[in-house]
Amino acid sequence: MDKNAIEAARVDEEKDPFLISLGERVRALRARRGLTRKALARLADVSERHLANVESGVGNASIQFLRQLTAVLNCTLAEMIGDETASSPEWLMIREILRGRSDEELAMARTTLAGIFDAPTSESARRDRIALIGLRGAGKSSIGRMLADHWMVPFIELSRQIETLAGCSVPEIHALYGPNAYRRYEYRALEETIRRCPRAVIATPGGIVSDPATYNLLLSHCYTVWLKASPEEHMSRVVAQGDTRPMSGNREAMQDLKNILDSRAQFYSKADQTFDTSDMTQESAFFGLLDKLRAGLQPQH
Repeated sequence: MDKNAIEAARVDEEKDPFLISLGERVRALRARRGLTRKALARLADVSERHLANVESGVGNASIQFLRQLTAVLNCTLAEMIGDETASSPEWLMIREILRGRSDEELAMARTTLAGIFDAPTSESARRDRIALIGLRGAGKSSIGRMLADHWMVPFIELSRQIETLAGCSVPEIHALYGPNAYRRYEYRALEETIRRCPRAVIATPGGIVSDPATYNLLLSHCYTVWLKASPEEHMSRVVAQGDTRPMSGNREAMQDLKNILDSRAQFYSKADQTFDTSDMTQESAFFGLLDKLRAGLQPQH
């Protein structure tokens, strides 16, 4: 073993376990929001180098530094340091009831709580709104339009509804008002779409799963389908559409995309159905999804 390897091993052994866990949580939260390290550093107005050290478990972050990150990542400081359910006795008691439960039991608990506190939506009404979720390039817009035409229902591109509400484009919302404002517009746009459209096919932004309130609203009122594809296919389809920004000046673009997909996969998997469009033409993907919907929880169209 050479000197560099020995030194690296020594540094790893000396890392504080808490700082290592903190770095892992920061990386996961960043990936879930679809942000590169450079983008997060810019939005939070912090040093990219210091952020890199924190993520690698060797940076001793200040409270103010972490607060700046939480403002961009839409999480609490408690969540970032690993104790998001310690804000009140009721939270602690609820946490103990849920501790150790399986994913199926937790999903049942979430559905039950949503039924208690949210306006109830019948299963037949929920099936009449098909919402497509997933990363950009999976076919949400193209296949969504084909489904809407086939069923003769409105096709809603939620990003366009967000822009209408805000009076400017999505990039301008982020540049002028920041990510928190975008999330508010996203929630309002979905809420308005649900109110106006009892029957529709909705193509959602890829990051809609990053905001729990908006994603809960979607799951409660829409029959959701995760359109997925391989990271390579996601990237090639976006580039084929004429958008080279994902690759421009970013040698780690593919790894960033894989990190985003990995961090969101558990959230996407909460959808009612999953359909993989990899290696499919647009037409074959449409007919394949149509057959899957008919065989599953068939919407009343």
